[in-house]
Amino acid sequence: MRAYFDYAATTPLDPKVLKEMMPFLKKEYGNPSSLHKFGQKAFQAIEKAREEVSKFLNCHPEEIYFTSSATESNNLAIQGLIRTLKRKMKSCHIITSQIEHHSVLDVCQYLEKEQGVEVSFVSPNKEGIVEVKDVEKEIKPNTVLVSIMYANNEIGTIQPISKIGELIEKVNSTRSSKIYFHTDAVQAINYLDCDVKKLKVDMLTMSAHKIYGPKGVGCLYVKEGTPLTPLFFGGGQERKLRSGTENVAGIVGFGKAIEELRNPKIKIQNIKIRQMRDKLIKKIIQVVPHCKLNGSLKERLPNNINFTFKGVEGEAIVMALDKKGIAVSTGSACSSKGLEPSHVLLAIGLSPEDAHSSVRITLGRFTLQEEVNYLLKTLPKIIKKLREISGFKER
Repeated sequence: MRAYFDYAATTPLDPKVLKEMMPFLKKEYGNPSSLHKFGQKAFQAIEKAREEVSKFLNCHPEEIYFTSSATESNNLAIQGLIRTLKRKMKSCHIITSQIEHHSVLDVCQYLEKEQGVEVSFVSPNKEGIVEVKDVEKEIKPNTVLVSIMYANNEIGTIQPISKIGELIEKVNSTRSSKIYFHTDAVQAINYLDCDVKKLKVDMLTMSAHKIYGPKGVGCLYVKEGTPLTPLFFGGGQERKLRSGTENVAGIVGFGKAIEELRNPKIKIQNIKIRQMRDKLIKKIIQVVPHCKLNGSLKERLPNNINFTFKGVEGEAIVMALDKKGIAVSTGSACSSKGLEPSHVLLAIGLSPEDAHSSVRITLGRFTLQEEVNYLLKTLPKIIKKLREISGFKER
């Protein structure tokens, strides 16, 4: 039997999305910048997708910019803003958190080291939540950007984005230089309210392949008036902010994937996902001794589980489960091949040893109860065997 529990890394392509994409992979091959009918059909398809995304986020279509990935969107949001503001200000200060995806963390570290930008990395609490008061403490006269992810990709903890947005709005009302607010919402899109007006964000990052769309396409919401400098230059596509011939089929798929998220049936599916997740958490705790759930249970995405299994290497668990046809991960797919312990787990207080002993299990739209039962049957045996091999002694 095969069982896929790595939906946080990527999701299967929804058949409805593939069907929508197929004409643009076969016969509708025009360049959207071309003036003839072939090109204009591609252009109109992109604009339709832009409209779908804008409806989902409750913003204007002109505030949606398609990119190649969430990584590019995060880079465009952060570097694009700083490049603009550095021309006007003597110094710039960014506030972010210690549990961000590397496409935010690494950018901020680069700007700090190479560009002289001041950066504050806010610690989460032990539950994996960034507290509003801790963000507030870091605000300085030269603060220009706050970038906090909506939901963590490793432990699934949901951050108080709207409350942080309210804080920034309040602070901005008392100062001449604005603080801009960006959130990486890649993991949140499937499950949380992403109305940008309610969240009070200036920029928001999304990725298609996390919502049952294709890989190789992302987008960035940019509130009107937010000053961004392009990362690269060329044909001036995406209203001169993101040059490069558009991935038409990918963007069409993105639009369809977003359209599906607005289907009321998705809410029912998400309830079922939460129920399966809760069963897994409860049963794993019952049948596997010396395990610990990482991150808040209450403020958590309904599809996310992250456990530390004492005395066992996470990589060994992943490989042993893979031999049984079960896919899980040790954390972010972007850094899972690295030997360093998870920066997220270290940030919430785990030791390097416990961080190395952790596994992420994520469910999704196509997860079956049979897969859950198979995992529950297989995992305890694997943990027991690996502990015997490692010489782990129960205390």
